[in-house]
Amino acid sequence: MLPPSPVLAKKNRIIMHAAVVFAMAVMVVGCAPPGPRALLKGKKLLDRGDYDGAVAQLKAATAILATNAEAWNYYGVALQHAGQLADASTAYQNALRFDRDLVEAHYNLGCLYMDENKPGDAKTEFTAYILRRSNAPEGWIKLGDAQLHSGEPLLAERSFSTVLSLSQDNPDALNGLGLARIQRGKPHDAAEFFAAAVQHYPDFAPAILNLATVEAEYLHDNQAALDDYRKYLALSPRPPDWDAVNVLVQNMEQMPAAVATPPSPTLAPVVRESEKPPAQESRTASTESEVPEERVNPSPKPRETPHYISNPPPETVRVEPEQGIVTAQQPVTSTETSPSTSSRGMWHRLNPVHWFGSSTQDNYGNSGVTPLPSENENDVTAAQAPPRPKLIPPAPPTFPRYLYLSPRKPRPGDRKAAAAAFVQAQDAQQKHDWQNAVDSYQNAARLDPSWFEAQYNYGVLAYDLGDVSPALAADEMALAIQPGSVGGRYNFALALKSAGYMTDAEIELKKVIALDSNNVRAHLALGNLYAQQLQNPVIARAEYLKVLALDPHNPKATDIQFWLSANPQ
Repeated sequence: MLPPSPVLAKKNRIIMHAAVVFAMAVMVVGCAPPGPRALLKGKKLLDRGDYDGAVAQLKAATAILATNAEAWNYYGVALQHAGQLADASTAYQNALRFDRDLVEAHYNLGCLYMDENKPGDAKTEFTAYILRRSNAPEGWIKLGDAQLHSGEPLLAERSFSTVLSLSQDNPDALNGLGLARIQRGKPHDAAEFFAAAVQHYPDFAPAILNLATVEAEYLHDNQAALDDYRKYLALSPRPPDWDAVNVLVQNMEQMPAAVATPPSPTLAPVVRESEKPPAQESRTASTESEVPEERVNPSPKPRETPHYISNPPPETVRVEPEQGIVTAQQPVTSTETSPSTSSRGMWHRLNPVHWFGSSTQDNYGNSGVTPLPSENENDVTAAQAPPRPKLIPPAPPTFPRYLYLSPRKPRPGDRKAAAAAFVQAQDAQQKHDWQNAVDSYQNAARLDPSWFEAQYNYGVLAYDLGDVSPALAADEMALAIQPGSVGGRYNFALALKSAGYMTDAEIELKKVIALDSNNVRAHLALGNLYAQQLQNPVIARAEYLKVLALDPHNPKATDIQFWLSANPQ
């Protein structure tokens, strides 16, 4: 579904090309040709929200004005509002076939791809839009949203930072930066960005809800979370999911202070104020740029964090000690009393697994421990509960296998030149100039293929930017140089998991543990892998218990305890 009317219909004065302008002039004297007349009628119906009528008129217009790009773009807008997404996609593509520079069609097609959960395709269209409208904040916002949906937080940060350089204190950009920091496992930074958005825009519902969620779920500051949930409930008109948040607040208020509150809902894809349908807006052809009215909070996709190596002396090869820990998602409790989809409300939608339907469960639910079942499930007595059929366990999941490159250890090259490129890469990385950083790391690895650090950091950065294939190749080359590198083996496992090679990721994580039996990150990553993708709770339990034994105060200890309580032996 789409908003009640095209966003720009209320804000922009549409300026048509010569044919349409001529048609408007002809209408003044009362004798417009059929094609332009149908186009203008369709546009007026579109402005009024009569999408079915607009589809009929614009279909007739495109039949006559078969090579008019703007007619096809308007037709696509009408089809998209009418819910005919496949036909809308064809219409936008026809518009671009006749005019590759019609940037509105790129923008609309990108929004359509986001509706269809195709963030990779959407990135291409939004990139085409900003190449021609580099000073339009809405293009960078949409690109950042698509990058977040693709699990590319570093690139998303760059896009949202560009928005702030164009539109100071933009709430969508601040909210997007918060989501990117959540993906990178930096909840304190995320809370600061959400709080900044709320400070500048006190009625901005997405940031208020996200701030409350981070405070409860990641920072464990339940009082601050309760205050912000109440702010969300106090907004007028009532924001989306008001009823579900109200239930959560009531439960939190009833709990004794000494008892920890249940986990808060995961970050919510909510829309701003009066925009009710959770769909992307469409952009009609225009000569000026306007910020879209709808403000959507995209879904985060947590990624496990690889380890970088800092710049060593040019002639010294060394590995920095392992730091950090793999991010695990907080389990989500539920207050639902019925398994039906209609009764799940916010609790169902706030779980990232369900944001785009069951077809994307593997994409959005693969980074944390298994969620808890319904709270009320155990409250049903045996007399009340209907007999349950015997469950047949599903077949073990199968995954594609990685075709190892198995490179030989390379010969030394020009270390001095490689060191200069390595320093340049780190400078670019600190400035968030990702493309130069990638190119420089790659150049360092080319100049001296035997330099472990160059191969290692190139693989890590490629992984961070979502470019998994070169990450895998660089990781293998680094391991060919130093087969005993714990960090290199761990990063290789993460890249394999990201690429969908779960069995091979399991093998590599076991190799990490063989090298370092007390490696907490590897045990946690294995636990997550067994609990989620490999669906083996018995081994997952053993790995999680190992994490608690090695590091009782691990940041994910609470998550693990929830999972253990929900998955008894």
